Amino acid sequence: MSASTVTRLVIVGGGTAGWMSAAFLSSLFPARQLSLTVVESAEIGTIGVGEATIPPIQVFNKAAGIDEAAFLRATEGTYKLGIEFVDWLRPGHRYMHPFGQPGQAINGASFHAWWLRLRAAGYPHPLSDFWMSEVLARKNRFDFPSSDPRTPKSNLAYAYHFDAGLYAQFLRRIAESRGVRRIEATVANVALDGADGTVSHLDLADGRRVEGDFFIDCTGFRALLIGQALGQGYEDWSHYLPANRAVAVPSQRVAAPVPYTSATARTAGWQWRINLRHRTGNGYVYVSDLISDDEAAATLLANLDAPALDDPRFLRFTTGRRRSRHKNVLAVGLSSGFLEPLESTSIHFIQHALIKFAATFPLAKDDPVSAGIFNRIMAEELEQVRDFLVFHYHANDRVGEPLWDRARAMPLPDSLVEKMALFRARGFAIFPSQTLFQEPNWLAVMLGQGLEPQSYDPLTDGAPLEEVRGGFDAMRRTIAQVADGCHPHEAFLDDGAAVPMARARA
Repeated sequence: MSASTVTRLVIVGGGTAGWMSAAFLSSLFPARQLSLTVVESAEIGTIGVGEATIPPIQVFNKAAGIDEAAFLRATEGTYKLGIEFVDWLRPGHRYMHPFGQPGQAINGASFHAWWLRLRAAGYPHPLSDFWMSEVLARKNRFDFPSSDPRTPKSNLAYAYHFDAGLYAQFLRRIAESRGVRRIEATVANVALDGADGTVSHLDLADGRRVEGDFFIDCTGFRALLIGQALGQGYEDWSHYLPANRAVAVPSQRVAAPVPYTSATARTAGWQWRINLRHRTGNGYVYVSDLISDDEAAATLLANLDAPALDDPRFLRFTTGRRRSRHKNVLAVGLSSGFLEPLESTSIHFIQHALIKFAATFPLAKDDPVSAGIFNRIMAEELEQVRDFLVFHYHANDRVGEPLWDRARAMPLPDSLVEKMALFRARGFAIFPSQTLFQEPNWLAVMLGQGLEPQSYDPLTDGAPLEEVRGGFDAMRRTIAQVADGCHPHEAFLDDGAAVPMARARA
């Protein structure tokens, strides 16, 4: 006897979302327990963006049984230590949102609280000097986190840049080796059960029929199952995040790839640059009522650091979400909603949905209790990330530009207003209901976007100021020395042997 009556699961759509679903679930459920089928059509293109990730991708890859070195080779991947934001506060200004943390808490107070106390007394060195990930990124060096708390490498965290199309192919090979069945076909009709309103089967364009107990909708913005068949509406968040277009183009690689993503503010939006081993990924996210598609493409092409390798590709979207689990359908990827990739969260939302789906795996074809808690978890995650993205736009000094003027003046979610008030009062960055982005993430972006604390944690007043200053000076020297001793980023990418060798040193 099995705890669940779901034994046949059908994934509709391939691409990154579809093959992440297949690879992950096939690693958790043996084929004798859960048969997995992917229905995809070469006639329907995939978006193919989402080449930058954040550190939780490591959790997903490990759970899916993916070898890191093989994955990087197969996807032309590079390492990522953070995101550099250029011109967001004002033209000519830049800062980094580094991964990891600047240091451990000291005597019950956050590391940055001690730095704030020092800065109030005239300490000249920026917090970035103590953030190991940023120090390495600026030097174009890399190393893995260490389990030894005595080294600053214990505060490191990292993610990846990779070719999303190659990632999907890599995952497909893994999934098919575990028995996942692939059907090349176009879905002509989604049939519902007249008794309970669940999805009964798929009618394919070639006349075949695919039955299942549960279905995962990876059909992108079409939302063929969750939206069109089950009628789950879309909640529009464009009043908070008005960008609704993107244009993307690859360019030649002209220099050693750097271990961070770049996001540069433009008049009508922002431009990304992602360094891969074989090329550079570029794109411009923009508001269509402020710039035409042709003007956006021209702006993007004019700001490449090397010749383009293809024609620009355009993407239309509306920022928002829908309830992503209903009846016997789970929406994964763009079918569930979309937040612009400013903080590289697109692939994260895919993995987060799959991990939480596995944790609330349906006991029956329609399991409203499990679906209810799943939808709550996903809603909280999306709202927290929405607040994080909105803050990037809102906290700016780009006066006289319509997009940025509008962002400064727009009404904010109450949850974001509270976060800003707490940080402004005392540098407090531990907020209620924190999910993906924690204290170090908010700290880096709030300081970077110019939100200045008016005070600091009084717990730090217990130690003599000169003692604190001496400790910070010593840490700063140690971090610089350790960073100089790390290998150039590209050295880790020359061959797969670099990965296990470097881990052995950590």
